[in-house]
Amino acid sequence: MAYLKENILIALEGIVANKMRALLTMLGIVIGIGSVITITTVGDALAAYVADSMSKLGVTNILVSLQNKDAEALSFLGGSLSASDRISDDMVQQYTERYQDSIDSISLSNVGSAGQARNGNAFANTTIMGANDELAKTENIKLLEGRFIKDADIKSKRYVAVVSDKFVKNLYPSGQDCLGQEIKIDTTDGVQTFTVVGVYQYEASLLSTNVASSDKDLRTYTYIPLTTLYLITSSDQGYLSITVKTKSNVDIARFTNQTRDFFNAFYTNNPNFNISATSLDSMLTIVSDVMGTLSTAVGVIAGISLVVGGIGIMNIMLVSVTERFKEIGMRKAIGARNSSIQIQFIVEAVVVSGLGGIVGIVLGIALGYAGSSLLGRPRLPSVNIIVISVLFSMLIGVFFGFYPANKAANLDPADALRFE
Repeated sequence: MAYLKENILIALEGIVANKMRALLTMLGIVIGIGSVITITTVGDALAAYVADSMSKLGVTNILVSLQNKDAEALSFLGGSLSASDRISDDMVQQYTERYQDSIDSISLSNVGSAGQARNGNAFANTTIMGANDELAKTENIKLLEGRFIKDADIKSKRYVAVVSDKFVKNLYPSGQDCLGQEIKIDTTDGVQTFTVVGVYQYEASLLSTNVASSDKDLRTYTYIPLTTLYLITSSDQGYLSITVKTKSNVDIARFTNQTRDFFNAFYTNNPNFNISATSLDSMLTIVSDVMGTLSTAVGVIAGISLVVGGIGIMNIMLVSVTERFKEIGMRKAIGARNSSIQIQFIVEAVVVSGLGGIVGIVLGIALGYAGSSLLGRPRLPSVNIIVISVLFSMLIGVFFGFYPANKAANLDPADALRFE
């Protein structure tokens, strides 16, 4: 133990005496270990963010959407889309009747015009969304006050609205209660007046394209009855997509295929469009696979960095052996065994790589925490990855320090003493 302690102290003295050389030698190890820990930590945070976002959207949901049969077409919206091409209420009704034992709810919606509500100098940006009474349940919308759209609202074509908490905060910065108030929204279809019957909690989702510099500029949905939207816009009825929430005991993969086949039966003779059906559960699996592949790729890159760092250690240890030929010769001349010389240089290599690993771990923890915080999921790396990083860095020292140590141990004392 005392011999090992002595070798460690000698190695530390050498590092202190050649600070810059030691730092450059450790750089590859620092970058490699730091990269592995950073990517692992951020990857875990990203996986948690994706899983959380998907769960909010509903992993038992199936997105049924219209798509262009022409695979090269960028978007069916640019084509000649007619009312007969859309998913109709009759299709949805037949689908509901046939699979009523598997369906929990169906979200029907159409996007209206973007607009702005004003209250004196205050304003709130919004987009009008026509919705049915099951949309809140299907898409896990959390109501903070009041209620959502009811079937009676749809049948009577009432001018009622459900707005977000961000909308209320922007329109009534003084904290006035919005429930029951009339709001006027200025859109391209004219100024529309609605009575607020509910307030929901706005949550940015993974699939959201809503980007704003601040909450004040944020544009959120104002939900109104579908029939009211048709009355305002005089648009064609029918849907570009619907969302189906299945019951808990349903085989999602199988039912997704059944849903796709059912709706595509209506599009057999349609020359332009057909139906795609995708479950969010399968999307989550795909995203997880992609993230796993990216993590592996980054791990390989970090591994290359570690190998480069190991080569740097081997190179500097060879230089150290050359610089200390006379010292080695004198030790061997007075009886030092080959194993003692070998252990001395291996310990030096392990100390250099170990210190590089420790610096890399500290750097990885700091960067990983910062990166995961940006995703709103601040976290520290697992103890396992830290232990593995320490052991791996020391293994690098042993592996790449063995050749220089072996060379030093096998020096002929007479040749070493004559070396200039």
